[in-house]
Amino acid sequence: MKLLDYVINKTNEYIENMPKSLRKRYGQFFTSKETASFMAGLFVLPSNKQSLKILDAGAGSGILSVALIEELHSHNQINHIELVCYENDTNIITLLEDNLNWVSKHSNIDVDYEIRTENYITSQVFEYNNWLGANPTPEKFDLIIGNPPYMKIGKDAPEAKAMPDVCYGAPNLYFLFTAMGVFNLKPNAEMVYIIPRSWTSGAYFKKFRQKLLNECVLEHIHLFESRDKVFDKESVLQETIIIKIKKSNEKLEKVCITTTQSSRDFESISTFWAPYDTIVSGADKYVYLATNSSEIKTLELVNTWSYTLPKLGIPMKTGLTVDFRNRETLRNKAEDNAVPLFYSQHIQNGKVIFPIGKENEYIVTDKQGLLQDNANYLFVKRFTAKEEHRRLQCGVYLSRVYPKYKQISTQNKINFIGGLRNLSECIIYGLYVLFNSTLYDDYYRILNGSTQVNSTEINAMPVPPMDVIESMGKNLIAEHDTSVQSCDKILRSFICETDRGSKRYFERIASAG
Repeated sequence: MKLLDYVINKTNEYIENMPKSLRKRYGQFFTSKETASFMAGLFVLPSNKQSLKILDAGAGSGILSVALIEELHSHNQINHIELVCYENDTNIITLLEDNLNWVSKHSNIDVDYEIRTENYITSQVFEYNNWLGANPTPEKFDLIIGNPPYMKIGKDAPEAKAMPDVCYGAPNLYFLFTAMGVFNLKPNAEMVYIIPRSWTSGAYFKKFRQKLLNECVLEHIHLFESRDKVFDKESVLQETIIIKIKKSNEKLEKVCITTTQSSRDFESISTFWAPYDTIVSGADKYVYLATNSSEIKTLELVNTWSYTLPKLGIPMKTGLTVDFRNRETLRNKAEDNAVPLFYSQHIQNGKVIFPIGKENEYIVTDKQGLLQDNANYLFVKRFTAKEEHRRLQCGVYLSRVYPKYKQISTQNKINFIGGLRNLSECIIYGLYVLFNSTLYDDYYRILNGSTQVNSTEINAMPVPPMDVIESMGKNLIAEHDTSVQSCDKILRSFICETDRGSKRYFERIASAG
């Protein structure tokens, strides 16, 4: 029997006898055989080395370690492996020990293994932070492979306090494991991890991204088109990716991006080489998961603009009222001192329709934190269904349509774009052109794979200067057509280019984009 087949069979027996609720408590989801073999095959081995030191943090039943050992059997120069596995889940340590013991006896390569049951993060806190008393020569590894636990922890958890340089708010264990893995790598060594894609954008992961991508280069990204067919015998609705990084400051021109439908069809893999500076971009080190040349063109077109909404003084914000926390202020019908409370249901076909007979669509409050001026806004839904055609769904809100109100409120499941001053209707319609266009919807989908429209990410997206936004709005008003096709046509005509002297100008290009 092959090494990996033996471990997979033993793991399946464990899964059948261990309740999922208990495994979920530890963030424990097992890598499929096909995924493990693919991950192991991504490594480029150091030349002229006969012995390798390997780390598997959060080793579980040893699937990834054994997949890598089996892969190394095809490399004749390797005759010795020193394997270190971290695992502190007492429910699975016996299985891990049994699997590694069996594999070491049946491997064609000499395998010395060590199972460490201490906490992978906190056991290295002194070395990671270079505190007094740290080991001056901390342990480093040639290859690191891992499927870390996916589990949120409190901002005051010991693991979070151990790694303050990458934490913002309440972190997730998976990116702490990844950052610690970077620390454990030798120079020019490689690490392959399977992790959620959520780290690729957003404020919570900014410090982690900056550390990871300042100290390493991202050589390979693998995407799964299906969210629920990545982990064997598991129902995990998680946008999961495989990354291969190298601890190096070398400048890469390209990054390899591969795609499969699930973990079962690596024989039908799609491969695309993308410009590195387009995929890893900006001071915040956002990672754009483009999979073809059309998506690269989308990124390049939007990136021709040099402004953002905050730079223009009109940042996107999240709706002010959390309705279930303010039940006493909500009303079903208009009454004295009540003002409209807008929900995502009020955004319909590019317009804001009110009232619609919805429950709790009025609010009576003197809390200024729940109220905003009755000004012109662009409303954008925060949540859409995965199956919906568009991620960005917006509606134009014009204050003159509701003249009797000095203030309004917005429920926190919508976002809004406005400013310190009342924006003209032309500017609002210009913003609508941008966010109702196919180009910007595609850009956001590449940036964020979730169904939530995050204001932090929208505020990081490039936009044209205000005069161009206003001109777009005037064109849309003149068209009397707010369809996606109309917005696409207007946006294409305003594609921004930069001349050789770095002076920005605008050229109408009917066919651009």
